[in-house]
Amino acid sequence: MITFIIGLAILLIGGALYGKVCEKAFRPDDRETPAVRLNDGVDYVPMKKWKNSLIQLLNIAGTGPILGPIQGILFGPIAFLTIPIGCVIGGAFHDYMSGMISIRSDGAQMPLLIKKHLGKYTYLIYNAFVCLTLLLVGAVFIYTPGDLFITQILKTDNGAANPLVWVVYGAIFVYYVIATLFPIDKIIGKVYPFFGALLILSAIGVFIGLFVKGYPLDNIWTTGVIGVHPNGLHFIPIFFVTVACGIVSGFHSTQATLVSRTMRSEKEGRTTFYNMMIAEGFIAMIWAAAAMGVIKLGLANASTDATSVVGIVSNNLLGSVGGIIAIIGIIVLPITSGDTALRSLRLMVADALKIDQSKKTNRLAVSAVIFAIVACVLIFAKLNTGGFNVLWRYFAWANQTLAVFAFAMIAVYMMKNKQPFIMALVPGMFYMFVISSFILNAAIGFNLPWAASYTVAGILTAAYCAVVVWSGAVQRKQICEK
Repeated sequence: MITFIIGLAILLIGGALYGKVCEKAFRPDDRETPAVRLNDGVDYVPMKKWKNSLIQLLNIAGTGPILGPIQGILFGPIAFLTIPIGCVIGGAFHDYMSGMISIRSDGAQMPLLIKKHLGKYTYLIYNAFVCLTLLLVGAVFIYTPGDLFITQILKTDNGAANPLVWVVYGAIFVYYVIATLFPIDKIIGKVYPFFGALLILSAIGVFIGLFVKGYPLDNIWTTGVIGVHPNGLHFIPIFFVTVACGIVSGFHSTQATLVSRTMRSEKEGRTTFYNMMIAEGFIAMIWAAAAMGVIKLGLANASTDATSVVGIVSNNLLGSVGGIIAIIGIIVLPITSGDTALRSLRLMVADALKIDQSKKTNRLAVSAVIFAIVACVLIFAKLNTGGFNVLWRYFAWANQTLAVFAFAMIAVYMMKNKQPFIMALVPGMFYMFVISSFILNAAIGFNLPWAASYTVAGILTAAYCAVVVWSGAVQRKQICEK
């Protein structure tokens, strides 16, 4: 339990201190924001700070900060330290800078920020990559909350032959269509306060239950720095791909740029972007501890499905009624990420093709194509044995790859503006090594042995560093010559 408490202290105190460092580096001011200057009543809509913060939290907190830590804790209590450290200096910084740079760029979405700071060729690669990732997010975040609702609330089989499965999927799908098409303050801005209450209640309930029930938690000095994973998985890179959303998630940059269009003041950025990622790190810590507790108590084991662990924890800590509330709160998380993921995708496609989104017919046309593809991916994942596992692995890796692009963009921006770019370069290099070594070794990738994977990943990481620094230096020189 002591290691867990130390981790919470690192997360909360470190987040408060480093958040100020990030804010000082960016230097927010009183200039008019895009939400005010470009207000169109659809996507550019000024909203209050508390509402923006809640939307941002619910946008980024999918199943990742719950299902990821449940699997990641199998590496041992090292998770109680790596989650908060990574969240403070990596994830929260990534989200803050992505959102703030977007505000300074008229609310531009990530592809256009990549084009502006990394060039048109990187933009072409990123644009295709982010569109694919957001499509996967949309499919994953229909599948996982749907199955949780079916198995944990309806208590029935989640096989494809059960018609209830498709009814639940369909209901979530319809909500996504509505949330994607309507003005952001009409649907998302109205229902998120209710969703947020469920999320907060479930998180607080599980957190208190850990101490009331006295869940046994290992300390790092009793298990060793890195425990042996039951399946022999390597801590680097597997842990950092598995526990994505609780530490660093490239998907978050697409959500921060979405919310940038509803910010009334730049000075609200630290609360809305940085602190909400710290809150997500807190959720990840809670579920990592809860998973370790039920495993230590013998209520679950290393082979127990992560969604089943959710039900075991919720019912054991909160009872039948409280457990249902907690599970509903968890079901809400991916739904409130999936809707804005597809909304972000609509905006990115529209920006790239220069399609005016103030017109309903244009929004409908772009959305129709997006949802048709999502439906096909969802059906494939459900009807094919192992289809979802393949979908999830590619989604997890692609998610972290987006972060590598985002860190590169942030580093170049900071170099151009004489800011401490090392804050972005170091986490970017680390995640370049993570995604490279993972895909080089993985069966869904190149299936190389670990020695070769680590060697090639090291070379690619050095090249990444060189290219980012060179790009920033060139662009900085061009600014000085003007």
